[in-house]
Amino acid sequence: MAPHRLFTACAMSALIAFSAPSLAVEPDEVLPDAAQETRARDLSQHLRCVVCQNQSIDDSNAPLARDLRVLLRERLKAGDSDKAAIDFIVARYGNFALLKPPVQLNTLLLWFGPGLVLLLAFTGYWVMIRRRPGTDVGRAETLSAAEREDLQAILTKGQTS
Repeated sequence: MAPHRLFTACAMSALIAFSAPSLAVEPDEVLPDAAQETRARDLSQHLRCVVCQNQSIDDSNAPLARDLRVLLRERLKAGDSDKAAIDFIVARYGNFALLKPPVQLNTLLLWFGPGLVLLLAFTGYWVMIRRRPGTDVGRAETLSAAEREDLQAILTKGQTS
């Protein structure tokens, strides 16, 4: 392959790789008002695609993400504030539609659940280690006189064999 073709192929691959997330927004979705489009892009970075779950609606190619982008832009064109547009979507899809849901009573498990699971795992591991046989160093039991004699007999018998 000629060097210039290799360079062109690498450049095109890099262009596609770095611009892939921005390809999710279709040209027919873009608002004619640049300020509104900037607001829409900023707000859509904070909304989760409920299909992809770990992508914003701005980055997702899912049909539902497209519907949410269009809905968001319609709300902005209608004159909604940023908060009102977000609240409208949250009212329909719940806090799950937010990439960073607020800390509320119904989201406590979401925010603190992983830490709680980790704490329980460490506690269980610590309890398991403490109960393992052979780790009770401070609880050495003493032998009775009869047991000592039996042990001595076994040891001397083993040495003579």
